[in-house]
Amino acid sequence: MSLTTTTHLNFRGDARAALAFYQSVFGGHLAVVTYGDAGAVRDESEADQIMWGQVQADSGFHVMAYDVPSSMDYHPGENGFFVSVRGEAVDEVSDYWEKLTAGATVVIPMGPASWATAYGMLRDRFGVVWVVDVVSEYNG
Repeated sequence: MSLTTTTHLNFRGDARAALAFYQSVFGGHLAVVTYGDAGAVRDESEADQIMWGQVQADSGFHVMAYDVPSSMDYHPGENGFFVSVRGEAVDEVSDYWEKLTAGATVVIPMGPASWATAYGMLRDRFGVVWVVDVVSEYNG
């Protein structure tokens, strides 16, 4: 098993353009899943926005990004990024999740999602937002 952390950038409608730009700079493979692809559309005008995206290059460069939906607050200087912890199995990430919840505010409880075997989001006691998930067919 392995565990990685990756910078996860948050945008409001610019994730696709930002990821394409980062790919042009660093090379690598661009992968995106829209809210429509994942069956997670809350606002039809956002169906083609990025729910999950990444650029990953052989050089080791890796960045993830998504478009914060209009139903959530978005303040670029306040929640412009997440720390993403990704594992290969639920039992691998569950222990980290439980430890991170100490004094945290859980934004999305850890559990199955339409795009991942397990997914959860929390803001730790220091104000850092963590996304903990398990690699799936969408985010391999």
